[in-house]
Amino acid sequence: ITSACYEHAHVIGSSTSRMAECESALIELCRANDVRIFGWCVLPNHYHVLVGTDKVKLLQASLGKFHGSSSFKWNGEDRTRGRKVWHRSFERQIRSERHFFASLNYLHHNPVKHGYVSKWTEWPYSSGAEYLEKIGRDVAASIWKEYPVFEFGKDWDFD
Repeated sequence: ITSACYEHAHVIGSSTSRMAECESALIELCRANDVRIFGWCVLPNHYHVLVGTDKVKLLQASLGKFHGSSSFKWNGEDRTRGRKVWHRSFERQIRSERHFFASLNYLHHNPVKHGYVSKWTEWPYSSGAEYLEKIGRDVAASIWKEYPVFEFGKDWDFD
């Protein structure tokens, strides 16, 4: 699942507390919907979350509520009532093991792609460091080599 801010504005990233708030809300929302979370990454203008569920419609409805409530809250904080916050939200079914691991590598590498950090494990609003700790450097390097991202997601999450 991926969602972006309208015109890729850095609405989420207006503060570190908002970034942390968005990350916590997404994780809690997934857990409340009994969704298995494989990985996530929240950036200043979009987020990615890789999940497993057979209740995608319920998850989408919950995400819609989150988008509505966060828009209202953040627009109030920023004194921009009526501003469109969210745009281009979609989910895509994972089609294979290759697609799964390329997606996971892509979302973890996203902060590097956009120049926020030099190593994906340095980004605090991601499952990257937790993932690396869980599987180890050697396995992570092997997965990265076997399932590279190359042009994965090209032109979708531009800045």
